[in-house]
Amino acid sequence: MAKILFINPVVREEDNPRHVPYGIALLASIAMDEGHQVQVFDQNAWRVDSETLDKVLKADNWDVIGLGGITTAYNSIKSIVKQAHVTRPDSAIVLGGGVLTSLPREMMEFLPEVKIGVVGEAFRTLPEILKMVDTGEKNWSTVDGIIFRDGDKNLVLTRQRDLLDNLDLLPYPAWELFPLEEIYFKNSQLIFSEEGMTTKRRLDINASFGCSLICRYCYHLGLAGDMSYSFDKNGKEKVVFDEPGSYTRTNRFHSPEYIVKMAKFLQEKYNVDFISFLDENLMTMDQYSGRTWIKEICRLWVENGLQPTCTRDKIPHDETCSGVHWAGTSHATLCNQEVLKTMRNAGCSHLIYGYESFSPEVMKSIGKGATPETNIRSFFWTLKAGIRPIPNQIFGIPNEGFKAIYDNIEAWERLGIMVKPHFATPYPGSEWFTVYRNWILEQYDGSLENFIMDLGDCTSISAVISHNFNAVELLGLRELMVNRDIKRIKGYEKIWRRARGLSKDEPLTVYDEGNISKKYKDFFVKTPNML
Repeated sequence: MAKILFINPVVREEDNPRHVPYGIALLASIAMDEGHQVQVFDQNAWRVDSETLDKVLKADNWDVIGLGGITTAYNSIKSIVKQAHVTRPDSAIVLGGGVLTSLPREMMEFLPEVKIGVVGEAFRTLPEILKMVDTGEKNWSTVDGIIFRDGDKNLVLTRQRDLLDNLDLLPYPAWELFPLEEIYFKNSQLIFSEEGMTTKRRLDINASFGCSLICRYCYHLGLAGDMSYSFDKNGKEKVVFDEPGSYTRTNRFHSPEYIVKMAKFLQEKYNVDFISFLDENLMTMDQYSGRTWIKEICRLWVENGLQPTCTRDKIPHDETCSGVHWAGTSHATLCNQEVLKTMRNAGCSHLIYGYESFSPEVMKSIGKGATPETNIRSFFWTLKAGIRPIPNQIFGIPNEGFKAIYDNIEAWERLGIMVKPHFATPYPGSEWFTVYRNWILEQYDGSLENFIMDLGDCTSISAVISHNFNAVELLGLRELMVNRDIKRIKGYEKIWRRARGLSKDEPLTVYDEGNISKKYKDFFVKTPNML
């Protein structure tokens, strides 16, 4: 059987490693079930130097070296791939995850050392790759869902891999291959709730794949049925994601029984006291199920003894509490008071909401299916249920202007919250990236790879897609927003309008994504490049 070394690249280097890589852990478990010899080196957890990584690469004659991750891990992936190729030139380097799926041809060109790229879901693709390696066959065109180089070094994209219908067929992730005690449990704490801040042994579960929403900024990378294949102008097959007016979705979730059984397993084997659900949005799955999924999970959670004792006994949470608290994601329009109350009773401590903005005009433009009113309503409903609502917001959305800034500050005051918005970031695979790709490339002198290398977790600015503000303005205005400095924002608005010849009441921009005038392109694209 094949010997495979999975390497988890560094992600969010500025933060401590907090999450076992769920996808790699699942694939490792699948490979072991197939009888292959599996080892994992978690570079994100250990963060060692190249000399130590070299020792890992030389530790065995690996048939396959597998990597994957999100696009923001590209810098680490590139470094690891190049080193692996030099140290183990006979090993087949296989790359998957969002970083490859979002741009298959481009990534294979950026990383010529990669032998096989996995496009989309790898649950059934990886076993076929390992079988091919194990038998010594090279008929890669028979494996669905990959991209490879033929004998003439031409890239070949094979037939699209169908999604796995029944997620309950998947094994549990191979958590035992990761440094839980040494790294991850020590970094369990989450600042979002009292229960999260006091947790000592947290792990994650991904209970579903997909989301029915069409948020312009989001990327699903094939796991949500959002991916299709088409042909470019040169007749080459390409991978396509959401485009304006063209959306497809496939929602899949584990059964409540599978989820709670897994949670019970984590409690009994690893003594976990907190579980984070990594799902894109728990509420969209609940809506898709006909409002039965979350209720059944919560019922089984209590029935199987996972309900935290502080919740059961209706007493304040402290260090004597036993059971398993949990948290996840929610949606302002799709949540309701009944399901929130049910979730709290089962131990839910906090829910992350993508509020994005409290501006009606901005909310209409992003495909979220929510409004400022539903944002505010869900906030108070969640608090009333005893769950902490965690508001995420975005600043620099294409049509966002000064009115939106004032709307946001007013809402923050009303809700009594402190918010530091993320910057609008057009990640590959998102509709924003599709729409603004040429504009993005202009900001990076035509280099897509430079853009990808600059991408972070949207706490810093990369490519600007705002029609109204450049990078310097976005940085400064966000700081003034956080400080509630309306006086200085209004003062700058006067200067801003005067510079553009706009009167006090004149709209800031004609919002037309397909026709950005040269005047604005020169000002808003070239200016950030010069700073």
